[in-house]
Amino acid sequence: MGSSVFIDGEAGTTGLQIFDRLKDRKDISLIRLDDIERKELKARQEALNAADIAILCLPDDAAREAVDLIRNTTTRVIDASTAHRTAEGWTYGFPEYSKDQRRLIGESNRISNPGCYSVTSIAMLHPIIAAGLIKADWPITINAVSGYSGGGKSLIGEFEGENASPNQQVVFSYALSLKHKHLPEIKRWGGLSHDPIFEPHVGRYHQGMIVNIPLPLWAMPDKPTPVAIHQTLAAHYENEPFVEIASLGPPMGSDRLDPECLNGTNKLRIHVLTNPDGDAVVLSGVLDNLGKGASGQAVQTLNFLIGSSEDTGL
Repeated sequence: MGSSVFIDGEAGTTGLQIFDRLKDRKDISLIRLDDIERKELKARQEALNAADIAILCLPDDAAREAVDLIRNTTTRVIDASTAHRTAEGWTYGFPEYSKDQRRLIGESNRISNPGCYSVTSIAMLHPIIAAGLIKADWPITINAVSGYSGGGKSLIGEFEGENASPNQQVVFSYALSLKHKHLPEIKRWGGLSHDPIFEPHVGRYHQGMIVNIPLPLWAMPDKPTPVAIHQTLAAHYENEPFVEIASLGPPMGSDRLDPECLNGTNKLRIHVLTNPDGDAVVLSGVLDNLGKGASGQAVQTLNFLIGSSEDTGL
């Protein structure tokens, strides 16, 4: 029957996506609760402790409570919430983060699944900061737009179904206090000295994401070049099946980036866009916020933990 897996929070947006990717697999056995049992503490505790791997698709406080319900030392946890992404004793579940990350994940019983905005930002920032091309204290700004599925069932309900508003905006900004739950994660794993200024937006489409990080190279003390930035990213992700570095400059034959172009995949594509003078760069990452940005990444990590090919079901 293979490894036993319990999705705590299966009925949520991410939980449903993970279940859909796992339901027909023969290398795992899913532990499932009915609608009533999902609300019963005892039933959830039994399922969490019976599982080889528990995947938490819960609000932060509920995720912390779920971890406290585990009484054994064998159940391994993949937490898709924000609760443990910078917590001590938890391993960051981005296998492509460094050459050692897969080993660290493999040795861990507690793995935090990255956020969608976060994994895209970190994937672009971490390699070039670690290489010294960009200083850790450089003032980073991040501009991003996501499909409304990133807001979960409540936001989906505003755009879809019988209660959807016919006057819903084409795009809107949020987190206007310049605080967002992904900031500590981006700072910690991006290698930044300060929180970035983050401007997220939601568009009137279901899923897909673009994250942009502008870099005024002309203003930086060491004046890194677009070529050096591109080569560093390409070397870092060489032979990685799920992270690809596009050719330097705009996409071939197009002057547009489509946030929906990788929907249904576990891919993250990074573009290094530059101007004719080569003194400015925009790092632009595209992914499916429900794929590599959430459920797809969780399944990739699960595959690694149980010894299956990382692309199984993806």
